[in-house]
Amino acid sequence: MDGVAIASSAFATGLRTFGLQGTQAAGALPLTLGAPASAIEVMTGAVLPFGADCVIPLEEYDLGGGILTMKPEASAEPLRNIQRRGSDSQPGVPMLTPGMRLGAAEIAVVASSGLAAVEVSRQPRVSVISTGDELIEPGEPIGDHQIRRSNAYGVAAALQLHGFAEVDDEHLRDDEALMQRRLGAILEQYDALVLSGGVSKGKFDFVPATLKALGVEEVFYQVAQRPGRPMWFGVGPRGQLVFGLPGNPVSTLICLVRYVLPALRAAMLGQAATPEYVAIDQAMPGRKMTYFMPVALRDGSASPGLASARPPQGSGDFLALAGTDGFAELPPRPEGYPAGYVAELYRW
Repeated sequence: MDGVAIASSAFATGLRTFGLQGTQAAGALPLTLGAPASAIEVMTGAVLPFGADCVIPLEEYDLGGGILTMKPEASAEPLRNIQRRGSDSQPGVPMLTPGMRLGAAEIAVVASSGLAAVEVSRQPRVSVISTGDELIEPGEPIGDHQIRRSNAYGVAAALQLHGFAEVDDEHLRDDEALMQRRLGAILEQYDALVLSGGVSKGKFDFVPATLKALGVEEVFYQVAQRPGRPMWFGVGPRGQLVFGLPGNPVSTLICLVRYVLPALRAAMLGQAATPEYVAIDQAMPGRKMTYFMPVALRDGSASPGLASARPPQGSGDFLALAGTDGFAELPPRPEGYPAGYVAELYRW
């Protein structure tokens, strides 16, 4: 802190005037206090002069003719306004730990430790793939029998908002030969594939069989949940993560947030996010399997926060998600959920 460095023992004897000996600039080698009645002007960030053990801020003294006169409110306890070496940590205690995301503060810690480089996980290369002959790009002419291609844009946006920068997207028609050729090429180039559609039981749902033919090992298919029951997951020959998300928009986005984002962070050896909980402000009917309820937060200051349920009109109702903050995971509970029921929150 800007002020003067003195010996607190001199102040304790009743001394209130000091002779200004010199100035200790930041970045300069330490001066030495010449006598108990001497003071050395110090700048913020300067090293402490030898012989001094406290810093009096400039608001607590008057300076004139090289003489410092302490004001009545001045105090001089040992180590006052001094940042002791190593006081921000202890020997043997890691300043940063594996899996920690490097934000502004963490980067500053790395630099302040004198490290020009650190070992980090690299960004995964992610390919977002939507399937279906019915999909038409935004801005293109559309017929009554067609659907706007929206899932891929929502998935790519969510990935980028959560810090995944290397994201590309592609649209594949319901052509089994084309799908096998393109998915084979994509598997060679990317670390993770996020597919939307083509994973259910329909005649043109070629995704699971195509992936199997390309050497992707199925880990699971279908989850006891609503929405998103037909979700598929497998691992490619080189350890690629392959997610087959249901094609209905609400299912796609919920499965992305609930499974894909945590899996990508885990693959990067990132630390798991701290669970967050909300209390639902209204009673809801029972469910026989896990249900993901979109919610809008009403009061985030309480713990748990209060949230309003925003049930969509089916898993194709993307519009219902607009203005919501995420979804609450409701475990199976056939008897229903009373008002105030506390559930884990997943933010978009």
